[in-house]
Amino acid sequence: MAPSVTDVFIAALVTALATGLGAAPFLFSRNDVSRWNGMGNALASGLMAAATALLFWEGAAWSIPRTILGAFLGWGFIAVLERILRQDRSVHIGDLNGADVRKALLIMGVMTAHSLTEGIGVGVSFGGGDNLGAVISAAIAVHNIPEGLAISLVLVPRGFSVGKAALWSIGSSLPQPLMAVPAFLFVAWFAPLLPIGLGFAGGAMVWVVFRELLPDAQTQLSERATLLYAAVAFSLMMIFQLWLSL
Repeated sequence: MAPSVTDVFIAALVTALATGLGAAPFLFSRNDVSRWNGMGNALASGLMAAATALLFWEGAAWSIPRTILGAFLGWGFIAVLERILRQDRSVHIGDLNGADVRKALLIMGVMTAHSLTEGIGVGVSFGGGDNLGAVISAAIAVHNIPEGLAISLVLVPRGFSVGKAALWSIGSSLPQPLMAVPAFLFVAWFAPLLPIGLGFAGGAMVWVVFRELLPDAQTQLSERATLLYAAVAFSLMMIFQLWLSL
């Protein structure tokens, strides 16, 4: 049976909801998570660096020039957004303000851009048939859990409750069901945009990792500890992705 628009929307919505599971590990912590800032930034940078490598790899399989174009666009977009947020010191979210809000919004911006691409991927995959769409959607849903963890590692130590971190994680992935349906209906038009989107998300992540997360981690950890946590997170994420591809 050919997939319907409803099937595509529900599958993409499930992938978005899975992102909220990334906050679950914090439910089992009884300690003051504010002291995890350095470690959380280092771990989040490793997870995002691994996701970036995979985004560039997937984009290159479609089109290397378009992936490179998307990477420069993503880098520039986040750089401009960061400059705007630095100038507006009145921005606040709940009890957070200043640098904490800027970092939270940058992470959310990066992950939302990434979700737009994943939504296109879900829609395009369903254009190839019901079975292919289901497999790709399941893989993205599982992949979204560590992405939600990366978001929570940045938000929870800065004062967000576990529930709010989960909701923000899910919110960053809501573009997936919104983009999946039009991508499914207009596969021929959206497919060429996929490598640009992959490159865009990757370029944005590179900027945040090297300009925000790693420098911030090194203010609270030694250089060796920062690199160790980042390398462990990177390796585990890559192993996880290889396992999904088997």
